[in-house]
Amino acid sequence: MQQDLITIKDASKWISGELKKDITPSNISYLVNYGRINKHGNNGDTFVSKEEVLKYYKSYFGNRSLNWKEKLGNDIDWHLSFENYKESETTKHVHRLHPYKGKFIPQLVEYFLDSRTDEFKKEVYFKKGDIVLDPFCGSGTTLVQANELGMDAIGVDISQFNSLISNVKVENYNLNDLDLELRKISDSLKKFISNSRTVNFEKVLLDKLNSFNTRYFPSPEFKVKVKNKEVDEFRYGLQKEKEFLTTYKELIKEFNIELNQFNSDSFLDRWFLKHIRTEIDFVFELIKKIKNPDTKKIASVILSRTIRSCRATTHSDLATLIEPVTTTYYCSKHGKICKPLFSIQSWWERYSKDTLKRLKEFYSLRTNTYQHCFTNDSRTIDLFEATEKINKEFAQKLRTKKIQGIFTSPPYVGLINYHEQHAYAYDLFGFKRRDELEIGPLFKGTGKEAKESYIEGISSVLNNCKRFLAKDYCVFIVANDKHNLYPTIADKAGMKIVQQFKRPVLNRSEKDKNAYSETIFHLKEKNNG
Repeated sequence: MQQDLITIKDASKWISGELKKDITPSNISYLVNYGRINKHGNNGDTFVSKEEVLKYYKSYFGNRSLNWKEKLGNDIDWHLSFENYKESETTKHVHRLHPYKGKFIPQLVEYFLDSRTDEFKKEVYFKKGDIVLDPFCGSGTTLVQANELGMDAIGVDISQFNSLISNVKVENYNLNDLDLELRKISDSLKKFISNSRTVNFEKVLLDKLNSFNTRYFPSPEFKVKVKNKEVDEFRYGLQKEKEFLTTYKELIKEFNIELNQFNSDSFLDRWFLKHIRTEIDFVFELIKKIKNPDTKKIASVILSRTIRSCRATTHSDLATLIEPVTTTYYCSKHGKICKPLFSIQSWWERYSKDTLKRLKEFYSLRTNTYQHCFTNDSRTIDLFEATEKINKEFAQKLRTKKIQGIFTSPPYVGLINYHEQHAYAYDLFGFKRRDELEIGPLFKGTGKEAKESYIEGISSVLNNCKRFLAKDYCVFIVANDKHNLYPTIADKAGMKIVQQFKRPVLNRSEKDKNAYSETIFHLKEKNNG
């Protein structure tokens, strides 16, 4: 075993030769620091086992890191992949109270806000007691992690619904009251639909569907045949889809089920079956009657999360809607015939329980600090005045201490329409949409004019925020800057990029599994040192 041990520097040279790929000493150090391979030797140099190094790079994770480096470049910081975290950890406690496209994982925020250092992060940027700002607050990840670490935090977002999600996550609730109100709503909903012909229809439909799928899509035999190309999945699935559709239409007629609403003017009109819409309106009216305003807000978010899962679409197209689906269909995701949803009850009850569980988990970690997200334009908001209106004590602290820095992820150019992703919530709650004030939305594209508008928008945000920052501020911006806009943005904001961290993004939403990276830009005042 002793003969197998070599220094990190020598291990880098040796494994690079073995694999005919460039493996740096930092890459090996990462494996040691994050427990991928064992560290040997307590005095002087650190030694590693050649066998362990080789075994790692021939494993799935090792191969993935090598493949991604080939595609994305050797400058990628694999230690920022957080590959050792399970999905349940990257979506821990309140971070999954509501789906949100384009959010960063809490571990990334924690890494830069935390006072710990390592071989890769050699400086402390923030400390306990600091005030942090996120001018593109989104779903509130920075606010939540700031709370965990004992920091105050302010968020700003142009979307009223985003602000609601963010503030709901950091609110301190009377959990007994919340549990009581959610149970009352669940009981009322159950009674409301108990004698519905739609519920009876769905029971019969499920029985027939289960029998049909057991016969024609046995599990796991069918999926094995598809994998081995013994059956043409698309052709066979379409054939059986048409076959069962006859049964479905007969049941619709028998139970006199109305599928579509009278008009399709709004998102709620177009993307929800008629009975689903009826249940949504019923629950929302009950929520409106809740006396405790904080309980009312979190119950509203649970309903929003519920109805997102109940849209009239296929399981494969839930994240990116294509066309409303009101019939049974072949589902490639599950390898069988699936059906639309006809009731929100199961999802409402599931998310009610899940929300209570996540709030309790967060309460065991939360600190007595202050966080709030304003619905406003980060280019123009006066944070001192805005804070003064809702919390005079914290406003005084803000004026005196100032904000230590920013950790944020602005919109990417031409990627997402942020208001549109929650169109159902805007319809339901009657929130005012401000699509025209979004920076870099999908509907503006990625042309020259869109890029120039983006540069102006982000730099304006930074210039406005500087008024509220401490002199020695640190700004961290997470971006996929494929158009190389941030050097210009930094310059226009009177800042300089002092450091860049390039991280692989391993678990992206949607169906895109291609190698993908984003850069964390570290900016400071141009005239400082």
